[in-house]
Amino acid sequence: MRDNVTAAPVVDRLALAMRASHVLVAIFVVAGLVFATVGVAMKDTFFLRLATEALIFAGLALSVDILLGYSGLLSLGQALYFGLGAYVAAVVLKEIPSFWVAMGAALVASLVVSILAGLIANRVRGVYFALVTFGLAQVAAKAVYNTRALGASDGMIGVPIVPIDLGVATVMSNSPAGFFLFTLAFIVVLYAISAYLLDTPFGRVLLAIRANERRVPSLGYSTRNARLAAYVLAAVVAALSGALYPMLRGFVSPELLFFTTSGNAVITVVTGGVGTLAGALYGSVILTVLKSVIGSMTEHHLIVIGLLFMVTVIFLPKGLMGFIRPSIERLIGGGSR
Repeated sequence: MRDNVTAAPVVDRLALAMRASHVLVAIFVVAGLVFATVGVAMKDTFFLRLATEALIFAGLALSVDILLGYSGLLSLGQALYFGLGAYVAAVVLKEIPSFWVAMGAALVASLVVSILAGLIANRVRGVYFALVTFGLAQVAAKAVYNTRALGASDGMIGVPIVPIDLGVATVMSNSPAGFFLFTLAFIVVLYAISAYLLDTPFGRVLLAIRANERRVPSLGYSTRNARLAAYVLAAVVAALSGALYPMLRGFVSPELLFFTTSGNAVITVVTGGVGTLAGALYGSVILTVLKSVIGSMTEHHLIVIGLLFMVTVIFLPKGLMGFIRPSIERLIGGGSR
């Protein structure tokens, strides 16, 4: 009886934290709609497309947060699935200019590859998991870099503009405002699905694995299956996000698979807030804006980003959203913690 009494507030606290994240994402969506309205009024193209790119990379960061924030797994090779989704979508679109076919192909490819890679990566723990994921991504990047059929080091260009049939409306991938709004909705849907799954007993098992993996089997759960499921979920989120990239830019390059892409995603999550999910969205926007603004001033913008990362780790160890979320929890929870 005593265990049940003490466990109830913990569950309530986790549910409250998730609700607070939903509020943060709702604010993010409102801000996105306001931004799109201003962009259309000013007939801006550059910043709308830049914001769309930030949203696409937010999906990659979200996949990193699923692993790091919930199961405690640091993946240094999440770019493998982001690049996989981008290349599969580009290849399909050049043959069959259909949005849904391209997304379906990216989904299937990410499922197959992540299950196989997950069986390998999940045989190890801690820093070894990070190194294995890093190695898998490097192998994939090198293979793509040396494959002439995929454009080798030059990448693939000439990805066609595609219509996105939503039933009630059709959005063209070259429409700055239309594609921005679609990408915003798409990333929010990925967030909603991830948040829903992580707010179930499955998510509780992942948190238990992060806290003390050795004790989880005594509760009747398989840590191996839970870790693999989290790995596959994160891979699918990254791949589907990556599949939007060639539709935005019209090309793909091996750089999407490089460690820099994975490293930026980790920095994004740490800056936004590990384990908040919403932090991935905010962190991606912050990092993209900094790279654009500071990059226009100096070619040494990576120094500024590195300093930002250091400051965040030292003064805001829970990230920006990790710092803000407790205040929202108190508001929606009636002041109780």
